[in-house]
Amino acid sequence: MNRNIVEFRLAPGDVSAIRFGLSPGHELCNAVRVLQRPEEHPLQWGWLRSVRSRMPRQPFDVLRTVIGAEGYFPDFFTSTPTWDMRPADEFARLREVPVGLIRADLSKMLARSTGERQRAIRQMHDDPLRARAMLADAFEAMWEAVLAPHWVQLERILRADIAVRSRRIATDGLGGMVGSLHRTVEWGDDAVRVELRMHREALDCRGSGLVLVPTVLTWTHGCSVLTEPPAQPTLFYPAQGVTEAWARDPGSSEAALGALLGPARAGILLASHAERTTSQVAADTGLAISTASHHLAVLRSSGLVASRRDGARMLHLRTPLGEAVVGAAL
Repeated sequence: MNRNIVEFRLAPGDVSAIRFGLSPGHELCNAVRVLQRPEEHPLQWGWLRSVRSRMPRQPFDVLRTVIGAEGYFPDFFTSTPTWDMRPADEFARLREVPVGLIRADLSKMLARSTGERQRAIRQMHDDPLRARAMLADAFEAMWEAVLAPHWVQLERILRADIAVRSRRIATDGLGGMVGSLHRTVEWGDDAVRVELRMHREALDCRGSGLVLVPTVLTWTHGCSVLTEPPAQPTLFYPAQGVTEAWARDPGSSEAALGALLGPARAGILLASHAERTTSQVAADTGLAISTASHHLAVLRSSGLVASRRDGARMLHLRTPLGEAVVGAAL
């Protein structure tokens, strides 16, 4: 039986060609699909219950017209994911997408649609400047309504997944890590292969590399890919440890960590996804600098936080172990 395989070919032994990234835009596109077919996504039912009442109808209708319920959706919604990608970066990028790219991607959607949906997409295709502004407005409105309230939890899960995968490279090798991404993904002959439902392709990633991106609001069938320039070849895979309760109140996660570490250290660890100075940690937590320094020293000695000197400042950041602990609490 013929299988639809996308193959990302890499240089022999080039571990550095594979890196991880985050994609807020891809999460939102998947969220639009989950909202269209909630019965297919039981792990998202907790999130769905929390967002249905505040979902903005008109922006949702605009986005679902273009994104659809399955299969390909326009590449311009997702840029090449990076480790420090922020939602605001996605919004700004979307408002500057070249008109030619918008028309090209909408042309693909025209070929995949019929009836009223096709007519709506054709109007966007014929006036790409207006379409870009309309889609960007809808994108930002939907984000603020359905994902912004949960981005802190969602980002913690994604970063915890990346931390675990990164450690697995050291213990199991690149092939072992890749093989653990999903049942449809495998490694062999210096290539990453993923089985998809409706697409097959072979890409030479030597020189460009491959970006691996975990997702929480994942598609029903598991993995998806981004293969066309100007984006870097990208493989999206389901983040591990996602349960129906992932979108619970952030306070409950902090309480769970607080029971383990104490409230002050739990708060410091949860907020350590970005580098901060000791003074910033103290200000964010309302602690004296000496107290914050003490808690940071305990977290550092436990391997949960790493500290480095930058001139006169000391900067603190969660370690992979700290990411895993935070992810487990979620």
